[in-house]
Amino acid sequence: MPFPRASQALSRFIVLDLTRVRSGPTCVRQLADWGANVIKIDALLEDTGGEQPGGLRQGSDFQNLHRNKRAMTLNLKDPKGLEVFKRLAEKADVVVENFRPDVKGKLGIDYESLRKINPRIVYGSISGFGQDGPYHKRPGFDQIAQGMGGLMSVTGAPGQGPMRVGIPVADLTAGLFCALGILTALLERDVSGEGQWVQTSLLQAQIFMLDFQAARWLMEKEVAKQAGNNHPTSIPTGVFKTSDGYINIATTGGRIWERCAQAVGAPELYSHPDYATAPARSKNRDALNAEIEKRTVTKSTETWVRELNEAGVPCGPIYAIDQMFEDAQVRHLGIAQDVPNEENRDIRLVGQPVTLSRTPSKMVARPPEFGEQTDEVLAEFGFDPDEIANLKVRRVV
Repeated sequence: MPFPRASQALSRFIVLDLTRVRSGPTCVRQLADWGANVIKIDALLEDTGGEQPGGLRQGSDFQNLHRNKRAMTLNLKDPKGLEVFKRLAEKADVVVENFRPDVKGKLGIDYESLRKINPRIVYGSISGFGQDGPYHKRPGFDQIAQGMGGLMSVTGAPGQGPMRVGIPVADLTAGLFCALGILTALLERDVSGEGQWVQTSLLQAQIFMLDFQAARWLMEKEVAKQAGNNHPTSIPTGVFKTSDGYINIATTGGRIWERCAQAVGAPELYSHPDYATAPARSKNRDALNAEIEKRTVTKSTETWVRELNEAGVPCGPIYAIDQMFEDAQVRHLGIAQDVPNEENRDIRLVGQPVTLSRTPSKMVARPPEFGEQTDEVLAEFGFDPDEIANLKVRRVV
């Protein structure tokens, strides 16, 4: 039975989605949004450990994570259910899971087991800390990874203690990196003809996201500290109060700093010895920020955003989420998209942030209800009506 595809870019690939919570679904969402035939396996696995999906299936979080997919039920703890899954895996291109590392082996759906029946399978795994090592059996959680990965030590205001980031950045980036790894493995498979095991973890993803802060330690042995709203190296860059709110101003290099000083009506700051060089501005950042804010509080946010940008100084308002979606540029980009559905439900979600000129991604299907396409999917994989009926009687599906 034909079903809508979000794009033609990945339409030739079949993906079996065993994921739950956030990091795994984030990975598979990338594949679904680019048109892969994603089949979400709805299964209750009492021995998986870790957190199960929270919230209502029709709630905003679930809807955002599972659009453009289909779903079937399958009891993987039943030997017959395992047999069914392996029949699906024979034809699939990708399997994605984010169980604790030991769970998939107990279930018999680990990479080594599946590659024996399908050497071309690309198997994506996301864990908290890695597939082996001293912590590999620990349950993973985003905030734990933020702390252990160093992010919380550089987030927040100096002297106020560690601070978590306002989004589950370790979960989200682990999912994105796993999707990137899967796509890389699929490209390599075109050459070798063989699949492979793609692994990442919340901890690895978080460390990678430290980027230049991590490099400062590895190369220069400098431990980055909390800088609040100030940029750690480009000064002045930070939050400044206006007559009716706040703005961000960003300067990189002496030329933009000169433009900034002129634009705020304080050209004398540019030549002041305390602020004339980057090291001097870094040393005296608090005093410099105070001098700039003396000027910014005299005009509105809208005025400063216009004047500073016209002067070639990067500046922007600081929005609440509702304000952000009302911004003219955000509306122009069309990243908030409606999801079509026969029930006439109001489903509006965040679309892909990447545009392809010939095969763009779009919202084509609401997230599936629990096991909604079980019969449809099994028939596509060669199960006849009697087999499907028998699986239902045995409560395998």
